[in-house]
Amino acid sequence: MATKATELRAKTEDQLKDQLVGLKKEQFNLRFQAASGQLQNTSRVRVVRREIASIKTILGQRNRVASGAA
Repeated sequence: MATKATELRAKTEDQLKDQLVGLKKEQFNLRFQAASGQLQNTSRVRVVRREIASIKTILGQRNRVASGAA
């Protein structure tokens, strides 16, 4: 299930980084399964990719706010 942006924004930076690491591991495993022809749920690849992008976006926004850039 995809995580909503409001749920991601409620998490701390450390929680987001931990979730990002987990999603990157899952993405690697999904790519490996796809390459070997064992991937069952192909839509999960897209969901994981988008969740990674959402987390990176939120972390980037927080870094810009913290550094004082608009």
